[in-house]
Amino acid sequence: MKIVVIGGTGLIGSKVVSKLNALGHQAVAAAPNTGVNTLTGEGLAEALTGAEVVVDLANSPTFDEAAIDFFKTAGQNVAEAEKAAGVGHHIALSVVGTEKMGVSPYFLAKQAQEELIRASGIPYTILHATQFMEFLRGIGQSAVVGDQIHLSHAYIQPMAAEDVAEAVTAVALAQPANTIVEIGGPEKFHLDEIIGKVMAFDGDTRSIVVDPEARYFGLRLEDDSLIPGPGAKLGSTRFDWWLENVPPPPKK
Repeated sequence: MKIVVIGGTGLIGSKVVSKLNALGHQAVAAAPNTGVNTLTGEGLAEALTGAEVVVDLANSPTFDEAAIDFFKTAGQNVAEAEKAAGVGHHIALSVVGTEKMGVSPYFLAKQAQEELIRASGIPYTILHATQFMEFLRGIGQSAVVGDQIHLSHAYIQPMAAEDVAEAVTAVALAQPANTIVEIGGPEKFHLDEIIGKVMAFDGDTRSIVVDPEARYFGLRLEDDSLIPGPGAKLGSTRFDWWLENVPPPPKK
C-alpha cells in the first residue's frame, strides 16, 4: 500500500515510515521539509495521489489558542485532499484524556481535530496515547518554579516512542476502527516520582515539591487524567530499561 505519514520526519513519524517501508509498503513522509504543508495545502494533493491510508502525526507548534486554528485548518485541508484521492483510512494520533481536558486551549484544539475527523465521512481510527517517555524531561522543565520543580501527585503511564510507533504502524495496516483506541505504557507512576527518577539519573539536584495545584501545561490534574482506561493496548518497554538505554536528545 501507499501510506502517507503527515509529520513523517518527526520523532514518531520517522519511526513509522521506517517500519512501514521495512514491511514492504510505500510510506511517504509528508512534512514541510519534504514539500508538503497541511496549513497551506502545498504539495498535499500530489502526496496523497494513490494513497490508501493517511496517518496524521502533525502537531501544533504552540499549546495556546493558535492551536485551534492549526488543527482546524490543517484538518480541513487534509480531509478535502483525502476525499479527492479516495483515501480509505485516516489515522490520527491524539492524547489520552483529551475529552476530559476542555479547559486547555490545546486540548480544545485536539477535540476540534477529532470532531472534524468524525464528521469527514472518511473511515478513521483515532489513537489516544499516553505521554511519551521522551517528553518526561520537558515535563520537568515546564514545572520549574524558582529552583524547585512543582508537580502534581497524579498518575502517569508513559510509553516509549518506539512502542507508540509500533502501535501506529499496526493501526495503519488494520481496518478502520471508526472510534478511539487507547494505548499506553506498561507501568503506572506518580508524576512527581517518575520525574524525580529522571532528574536523579541526569544528576539534577533541584528539589521536587508535590503540589496539588501544580499545573500540567495549564491543567490541574485529577489522579487519573493521564492514564488510559481498561482495555488499552499497552507497550512493552519498561521505564527503567528506557532510562538506561535510550539517550536523551542533544541539548540545543
